[in-house]
Amino acid sequence: MAKSDQPLQMGVRRFGRVNWLGLQTLAQREILRFMSVWTQTLLAPLVTAGLFLLIFSIAIGPSRSDVMGVPFLTFLIPGIMMMTVIQNAFANTSSSIVISKVQGNIVDTLMPPLAPLEMVLGYLAGAVARGLFVAVAMSVVVGLVLGQGVAHPLWALLFVALGGAMMGAVGIVAGIFAQKFDQMAAITNFIVTPLAFLSGTFYSVEALPPVLQSFTRVNPIFYLIDGTRYGVIGVSDGAPVLGLVVVATVTTALCTIAWWMLKTGYRLKS
Repeated sequence: MAKSDQPLQMGVRRFGRVNWLGLQTLAQREILRFMSVWTQTLLAPLVTAGLFLLIFSIAIGPSRSDVMGVPFLTFLIPGIMMMTVIQNAFANTSSSIVISKVQGNIVDTLMPPLAPLEMVLGYLAGAVARGLFVAVAMSVVVGLVLGQGVAHPLWALLFVALGGAMMGAVGIVAGIFAQKFDQMAAITNFIVTPLAFLSGTFYSVEALPPVLQSFTRVNPIFYLIDGTRYGVIGVSDGAPVLGLVVVATVTTALCTIAWWMLKTGYRLKS
């Protein structure tokens, strides 16, 4: 019997410890999902972010005092950018899983020889890519229109990538948990959106009463907003390193939960 014809031991996969081809294929599928409808997934969020900035600029105008030593409109840009990133990263993974479950083709993802960790990474690749596309496009537009540069590009890139990964993992967990679209809408409207809006996007946390400051500082999205603000305009409410540690820890925990749900088939195989 030839060596290649010999039966494999239990738990040993023919293509090695990592199914690179399968992982690449899943990642490409998730990226092509949003690229094929780019007017909805990329252009629409940019228009929404632009409308936020326009409305605040018209409503408040130059009469608003500086925040943390920078003009209010400049202060808003990083927060709105990160809020757009996390909403899109969450939508990318959650919609992919929920649509597959409702349409009954989730088996197309579960049946291939992909390990749970490979599935998590494949889904996250799409979420991070979508978040990066939105953030880079918004940075270019803001730079051309308002002349706003990026103070610390590497910090900004790191927090945007981590924000996409963290909310992509939230999307995986929420997508697996939700059995239908109205449950997914409830998670988005009553959990994700309030956490995003109450995270220092439109204000400095130092302006809040002590009780609300404490509440804001246990919100992991606050550290994403604050870290991105440091990366883009060079000011922040907290230490960027602390924010990086918090976000990395939360992301790891969420990925672990997503891995467990995929490994056990929770609400997927029943």
